[in-house]
Amino acid sequence: MTSTSDPTTTRLFAALPERDDVAAARLHARLVAAAQHEGILDVAYRTIDTPVGTLLLASTAQGLIRVAYQAQDHDAVLADLASTVSPRVLNAPARLDDVSRQLDDYFARRRTGFEVPLDLRLSRGFRRIVLSHLPNIAYGHTESYAQVATAAGSPGAVRAVGTACATNPLPVVVPCHRVVRSDGSVGGYVGGPQAKQTLLALESGPR
Repeated sequence: MTSTSDPTTTRLFAALPERDDVAAARLHARLVAAAQHEGILDVAYRTIDTPVGTLLLASTAQGLIRVAYQAQDHDAVLADLASTVSPRVLNAPARLDDVSRQLDDYFARRRTGFEVPLDLRLSRGFRRIVLSHLPNIAYGHTESYAQVATAAGSPGAVRAVGTACATNPLPVVVPCHRVVRSDGSVGGYVGGPQAKQTLLALESGPR
């Protein structure tokens, strides 16, 4: 057996090319283009840096299907999408350029709402009714869990509203952070209380 300290082996390893990130990026771009052309890119995803941490964005042909905080474990979220939506999941940032720009504008206080198609298949029943109401809560305003329950047609379903917000697959874009407790305290949030306070402070500040 040839030792790795052998001069010939050392020269062979030295001749191997270093990792070429540019070439790898070109190869990945061709893979994404081919997948889109063949209609086999079912879930595209990317990550973006924001004032509330790195967000994972994922979309289908129908629209944005997932926004996830780091605390939710991005790898676990992608695995869940692969099992519940389609195993054909690919890092394809360009597919999410529009929503990324809108989020940048939102965090820069240049935008108060989002104009992107949504794929709400991950929420059903009463939870979906709640999510459909949340964009009606105006930027810079809040509603209590009880108010949202009433607006959703079930005044006694306050806890169910809390569950719908806690399982919101599209936080920030579908603004569950605007739902607070009746006493005005922020309550729970999928991204953590600090993220919720950051979003509320952002929206209440000057534009």
